[in-house]
Amino acid sequence: MPSSVLAEETVTASEYKMAGDATRMRIVMNFDGEPEPRWFLLRAPHRLVIDLPSTNMRIATSDLKAKGLVAGVRYGSTGDGNSRLLISGKGPFMVDRLDVLKNEDGKGYRIAIEISAASDREFEAALAEQAMTTASTVAGDKGDRRSNHPLKRFTVVLDPGHGGIDGGAEGVSGTQEKEITLAFARELQAKLASTRKYDVILTRDSDVFLRLDDRVRIARQNEADLFISIHADTIRLKGIRGATVYTVSDKASDAEAQALAERENLSDQLGGVEVKVDSPEVADILFDLIRRETHSFSMSFANTLVGELSTTVGLINNPHRFAGFRVLRAPDVPSVLVELGYLSNPEDEAQLINPEWRDKAANSIINAISAFASAKAAAGG
Repeated sequence: MPSSVLAEETVTASEYKMAGDATRMRIVMNFDGEPEPRWFLLRAPHRLVIDLPSTNMRIATSDLKAKGLVAGVRYGSTGDGNSRLLISGKGPFMVDRLDVLKNEDGKGYRIAIEISAASDREFEAALAEQAMTTASTVAGDKGDRRSNHPLKRFTVVLDPGHGGIDGGAEGVSGTQEKEITLAFARELQAKLASTRKYDVILTRDSDVFLRLDDRVRIARQNEADLFISIHADTIRLKGIRGATVYTVSDKASDAEAQALAERENLSDQLGGVEVKVDSPEVADILFDLIRRETHSFSMSFANTLVGELSTTVGLINNPHRFAGFRVLRAPDVPSVLVELGYLSNPEDEAQLINPEWRDKAANSIINAISAFASAKAAAGG
């Protein structure tokens, strides 16, 4: 910890900023002198507590609005000129970094904090480590914090697309995409649970609106081994039909994939959410390696899934495509988006509301999940 500030000296915190989304946040506080923060975690609710000795807080309350992974921010005096800042998370999170840095212009210092969505197990592990080390430490880079817990089953997060005010696409007979995706996800969840081999979580289990980054957060906080986003879109060319499997890429495979990604990425705006591309990225080699490995797993599962679906349901030409889907951007969770079919095509719409067809499609997805989980287990992943 810095030791250059004498106990009787007082510093002032005058600025507080947050940037990020529901999976990852960066918090910066500016001071006119060098602060000596001591921090620790608390549960119920999940909170980061930062004690600031000999500190005056002069931060505008308008800067403390909830955002992304942060559910709330409060501060107050703890007596004797000391202050405390409480940052509440939207579920469990990890403190990846907490650094005291000198400002580049030489005027004052800043505290830079990076937090990211985590599972309850990871949060409890951090609390246990904190108890052994008496907390009050400055974090370094944690790197890849996911681990192969011996009791953890393969976890699948199913993401029924759209919901609430965002109805998604509408079929030629009036079928709503949000209803099809939820019905299919529930059926797939029940089938997967019946095998007793997987833990299966739905991002939504009712007709509610859910932000795209919250869908990713749910996958990360449940330590998902696989994330499957389920959709049923429309297209101008009503003769086109069949299922498609998408993975994420900065460059789209084709114009149709690009157009679909742009439509899906606008989902938040239908719910009145202001979309800003300000999610902080961790610019280091380890993070990049994790992301590349995850992309490789996503590609592998997508290829397996295409193979399974091809034996039971119709596929479009070039059924594995890719584009910049925001919902597939978890850096450490293999993720695919499955378009079950096109509601703009009468035959596809009829299939999507047919229980027998949905049963066949679900079985194909389960076979692909089983093959993927077995391959990961054999590889020690």
